[in-house]
Amino acid sequence: MANVVVVGSQWGDEGKGKIVDWLSERADVVVRFQGGHNAGHTLVVDGTVYKLSLLPSGVVRQGKLSIIGNGVVFDPHAFVAEMAKLQAQGVEVTPDRLKIAENTALILSVHRELDGFREDAASNSGTKIGTTRRGIGPAYEDKVGRRAVKVMDLADLETLPLKVDRLLTHHNALRRGLGHPEVAHETIMEELTSVAGRILPYVDHVWRVLDERRRAGERILFEGAQGTMLDIDHGTYPFVTSSNTVAGQAAAGSGVGPSAIDYVLGITKAYTTRVGEGPFPTEQQNEIGEFLGTHGHEFGVVTGRKRRCGWFDAVLVRQAVAVNGIKGIALTKLDVLDGLDEIKVCTAYRLDGEVIDYLPASQGAQARVEAVYETLEGWKGTTAGARSWNDLPAQAVKYVRYIEELIGAPVALLSTSPERDDTILVTDPFQD
Repeated sequence: MANVVVVGSQWGDEGKGKIVDWLSERADVVVRFQGGHNAGHTLVVDGTVYKLSLLPSGVVRQGKLSIIGNGVVFDPHAFVAEMAKLQAQGVEVTPDRLKIAENTALILSVHRELDGFREDAASNSGTKIGTTRRGIGPAYEDKVGRRAVKVMDLADLETLPLKVDRLLTHHNALRRGLGHPEVAHETIMEELTSVAGRILPYVDHVWRVLDERRRAGERILFEGAQGTMLDIDHGTYPFVTSSNTVAGQAAAGSGVGPSAIDYVLGITKAYTTRVGEGPFPTEQQNEIGEFLGTHGHEFGVVTGRKRRCGWFDAVLVRQAVAVNGIKGIALTKLDVLDGLDEIKVCTAYRLDGEVIDYLPASQGAQARVEAVYETLEGWKGTTAGARSWNDLPAQAVKYVRYIEELIGAPVALLSTSPERDDTILVTDPFQD
């Protein structure tokens, strides 16, 4: 059976939650492999709305195994809170349905605070990143700096104090330098020991679990968060997240080999949005931007921040197709474009008078690029709720086909509303 990686092909917020949930019905195992509780997924199942940040989308479905992989940074208190919220909605998540990789790095209060301190200081100098202030970046820094406390450390009260000491040596120096009081060793120990009993039942050797499930022929769905252009290497650096969001991270962030991945599905919005700071060549700070934001309900799931909106950027998505090895895309929110007289698509950039077909890596160049547009005729009919190609207006079909041509990847799924069944299936990613 095929194993599928789902990634965002833009700046996140492409509608991955619905697609992952739709695919999870076909999967046996659903894996988160990067990011933290800065990821926001909204799932609508039988009229019930679930908002997830840390947990894999599979948790709302009985009979599925959900896994939080080692590539995630894990906030134990956020985990407990999210579990409680799901429980209040009637979803019980037991250790046999959810497993956390033992080698997953933890997000602590010092990470959240440092995130805020830096962002506030940067706001004064005009260099802020636009983080969610949830401690994601500082937690990854400590991971690569080899001073992270990991999930497995919660079970070892002999080494845990030593790990906390090492962590605080670094953080207290930073806090002093930024003009904030130091944190006591006892504070962090209490923060960790108070929640350890709620976490440890879920901990497992995830790499082995996945190997066993794969050998047994089960279907594995690897669920990405954020989007390609927020990747720490391939995105609009420094206005990015602190992890690799591309498909290759699915292997490293969960403990499977790259040969375990059979199909990469790129979730792609029919226009473009981003949250936070950074370049956005097709942004429309006008009535079109307002139209897209209003009709698309473009507010961040995690932060509630209004998203910046603009026309579809084929240059970005074409690049995402290449760096992820995307075999097909799931095109979402086509219905938001209903009613427009004309629709523009960015087909290239102009940089310092030269036309280019890629996003340059330089921050300065990214800020200077100008979108080159093709204009297409819009449609007056509705695409909302369509479940077959025949239900779509002719101009909408033409728009979809043009996007396929520009990005070099076919549409595997077409989503026409937040409801999971309003999906046109062209290619089943799980089909061998």
